[in-house]
Amino acid sequence: MAAARRLLPRWAGAMRPVGAGAGPGPGQGLGRAQGNGTGTGDLEPGGGPGPGPGRGRAPAPLRSRRSRLCPQISAAAAGALPARVKVVEVGPRDGLQNEQSIVPTAVKIGLIDMLSHTGLPVIEATSFVSPRWVPQMADHTEVMQGINKLPGVSYPVLTPNLKGFQAAVAAGAKEVSIFGAASELFTKKNINCSIEESLERFSEVMSAARAASIPVRGYVSCVLGCPYEGKISAAKVAEVSKKMYSMGCYEISLGDTIGIGTPGSMREMLTAVMKEVPVGALAVHCHDTYGQALANILVALQMGVSVVDASVAGLGGCPYAKGASGNVATEDLVYMLNGLGIHTGVDLQKLMDAGTFICNALNRRTNSKVSQASCRL
Repeated sequence: MAAARRLLPRWAGAMRPVGAGAGPGPGQGLGRAQGNGTGTGDLEPGGGPGPGPGRGRAPAPLRSRRSRLCPQISAAAAGALPARVKVVEVGPRDGLQNEQSIVPTAVKIGLIDMLSHTGLPVIEATSFVSPRWVPQMADHTEVMQGINKLPGVSYPVLTPNLKGFQAAVAAGAKEVSIFGAASELFTKKNINCSIEESLERFSEVMSAARAASIPVRGYVSCVLGCPYEGKISAAKVAEVSKKMYSMGCYEISLGDTIGIGTPGSMREMLTAVMKEVPVGALAVHCHDTYGQALANILVALQMGVSVVDASVAGLGGCPYAKGASGNVATEDLVYMLNGLGIHTGVDLQKLMDAGTFICNALNRRTNSKVSQASCRL
């Protein structure tokens, strides 16, 4: 399949990963974020006699302060990490879609507006799917038209087909996502067709998106395991990812839908996919069912991935994957990235406030370990 022209979102240039691909030579360093506990500090430029290829180190007082605030990893591993990570917040869509009780539209809008003020560059707002399939997202038009869209923040929406895409554009969407899977059975249960048929459906969306100059992100589900097929081969994940990238998706988000992956299987899968899709166009989307999400994300970061999906308060699940617990909590992800000196631009305190808001609205305890440790809920 010939590679299609990829449309990039407006923030893509500013969020271009530092250190992806060929890194700087000896003595240059990548630079590190000078953290203030929120991840909003300025980048410390690398320079001078650095500790080795692609490695930059913060001043001793800063390293000392970080060691008190956040856990560290070895200097050898830190040298392979990106200097900044783009956090894609999926809570308002992926986090809420599995809620049994309908969440009021005003609550969804309130959550997105709070998240908009945290410094997150991308907030997935809703899904333009049929209300028959996902009743929770039936108010997608009202949500899109009710949120206060801030400059510099992208609000993509999920669109399964051309009808959904057209409705999303009519509601004001400026970026969309399509979703496939590396599992035939999961694809059948999720969108009632085969993998090949799903790709054919997406071609209509891609053509319409190109005509409207709207960027498209691609999701690949079940990359580390399927509730119906069990283990999924890394080669199959690579094949589907390559096809979606070749269709014109500017980014491919690799989802561990049932949270069954481990650092070993994550490394094996990414090794295969990176042979077919540039690492700069990859993201990871990890559920925490087995408590492996942060460990899997760390492996992805060490392999050069610099885009990570997460859900505020660890909300989420999958209507078509029984037993799949929530996504990794955005609060926990940002806390870990702060501790690694990786710049995100996200204010952790404001993020925790948004988590408190939605958990109070849902009358449930947060799944974020960071918020639990802070005795917020």
